[in-house]
Amino acid sequence: MDRRTFFGGLGAAAAGAYFARAGRAARAAGANESVVIGIMGCSRGLSVGKSFVDRGARVACVCDPDEDRRNRAREQTGAGKAVADFREVLDDPSVDAVVIATPDHWHAPMAMLACEAGKHVYVEKPCAHNIREGRLLLETARRTGRVVQVGSQSRGTRVIQNALQLVREGAIGDVLIAKAWNSQKRADIGHAEPSEPPPGFDYDLWVGPAPMRPYQANCHHYTWHWWYDFGTGDAGNDGVHELDIAAWALGVETHPSRISGYGAKMYFQDDQQFPDSQYVAFEYPQADGTLKSLVYEQRIWSPYPQQGFDNANAFYGTRGYLILAKGRGWRLYGPDDELLNQEDGAFSVPEHVDDFINAIRAGGRPSADIEIGHRAATLAHLANILARTGRGSLRFDPGTEWFVDDADANALVSRVYREGHWAVPRGV
Repeated sequence: MDRRTFFGGLGAAAAGAYFARAGRAARAAGANESVVIGIMGCSRGLSVGKSFVDRGARVACVCDPDEDRRNRAREQTGAGKAVADFREVLDDPSVDAVVIATPDHWHAPMAMLACEAGKHVYVEKPCAHNIREGRLLLETARRTGRVVQVGSQSRGTRVIQNALQLVREGAIGDVLIAKAWNSQKRADIGHAEPSEPPPGFDYDLWVGPAPMRPYQANCHHYTWHWWYDFGTGDAGNDGVHELDIAAWALGVETHPSRISGYGAKMYFQDDQQFPDSQYVAFEYPQADGTLKSLVYEQRIWSPYPQQGFDNANAFYGTRGYLILAKGRGWRLYGPDDELLNQEDGAFSVPEHVDDFINAIRAGGRPSADIEIGHRAATLAHLANILARTGRGSLRFDPGTEWFVDDADANALVSRVYREGHWAVPRGV
């Protein structure tokens, strides 16, 4: 009996017990043994997978509902097999870890099932489609003891670590405000009508636990980012990198308690649902009665950089400021705009992969552990919920991960799922 049949005959509790046993019996790679991976999603996953191969990992299987993509990935990675259904990867006892680089709506369900099956997980950002899924994934990782690394490559990159170390050590004084911006020119996705999926593309499998809707050509490869059912907008696509770095610099290790600002479509007149412009402030009350603030700006219609960088951060302290662009390096300035220190360099996927592999072998937590990834993704979700509700301000309880006295906002903490689908997470 394979896992697909098995799921159909088990209730949630029994399925959980099965996977708990599977997790305990999972193969562990030795210190000098290649880590064996399966790749889920053969676009971004192919790029990340090649970094794994470069670091000595072996690809056992590639997986994608698009036949052309998975076959091309098999050729380029030397994978033993290419499959459409990722449950076949979970059934492979040789696989130590999976790389999940699918559309956002599959991130958490796949990652949770992989943990339950005894696999370690490298999941692209954002780690979850919504706040509730992020919490459930964190709990699953802790319960199963699996290493879950989020694709926030800045966390595993030396040049960025150096910048944040200076900030945390007081090089610019007390940092009260951290700014993150996502300024770049995205493409117009136009308008489209429902149509038949292209040959070789298993659309039903692609939709998975999301609500079923007719196939539409501008809601497919990559353009799924801009649709509520499948993506998280550019805040969850690119902005989450800068949001994570900003929270890191502030030294906050919780969610914000208030979110203010707005989000709107100000430029694109196409089918995309998420804002193309967002201006959001996140408030973090401190134990001593002071306040720290994280500010996010998004303009995905603008070809003009800000302070010389399209996607970047600025950290403002009492004795200076630091500008950091994950693709360019950083510059530290004193109170009179005097350049005091600098370092060039870009974020590094190989360093991040090394960190993940080392965590698997040593049994520790990686630099972009799921708890960190959940906090970063939640910032993107909070910004999007603010826009969708049309509120100017929302209060959020960091402990319960619930909005205060706002039923409309709380309805967006989770999502609607396809009724009866086998990948709907337990507890949503």
